[in-house]
Amino acid sequence: MRATTELEALQQTLAAEHAAVHVLGVLGAQTSRSATPALASAVGAAYAAHRGRRDQLVAVVRAAGGTPVGAEPAYRLPEDLGTTGDPAAAVTREARRVEADCAATYAWLVGTTTEHRAWAVTALTDAAVRGLGFGATAETLPGVTSGSPTT
Repeated sequence: MRATTELEALQQTLAAEHAAVHVLGVLGAQTSRSATPALASAVGAAYAAHRGRRDQLVAVVRAAGGTPVGAEPAYRLPEDLGTTGDPAAAVTREARRVEADCAATYAWLVGTTTEHRAWAVTALTDAAVRGLGFGATAETLPGVTSGSPTT
C-alpha cells in the first residue's frame, strides 16, 4: 500500500471542509435567532470557522502546485432535520457530528503531514473545542478515537 502524499492529505482535508461548510450552512438555516440564539450563534461561528479553514486549505493546495478539489454536489444530512421532534436537538446533534468528523480528519492530517502539522493541530483543537460546545464528550486524544477521516 502506497503512502499518502502531503498534497493528497491536504486535498482530503479540503474535501472534509467542503462538507462541513455545506452541512453547517444548512444547519444555520434550521436555527432560529429568536428561539435558540445561543445555538444560532454557535452554528454561525462554526460555519465561519470552517469556511476560513476551507479557504486556507485552498490556498495551501494551490501553493503546493495542486488544483483544489471542488465541493460535492450534495452531502449527507439527517433525515429528521427540521421535520419532526426537537429541531434544536437535531441541529445540535448534527453539528456535533460535523465537528467530530473534522476532528478525525485533522487528527489524521497531523499524522500524515510534516510541513502543515502545527496548523493541523490547531485546526484539530478548534474542532474538538467546538464539538464540546455542541455537547461532545471530552476525549484525551480528540479525533483519534473517532476513526479514520470522513468526508
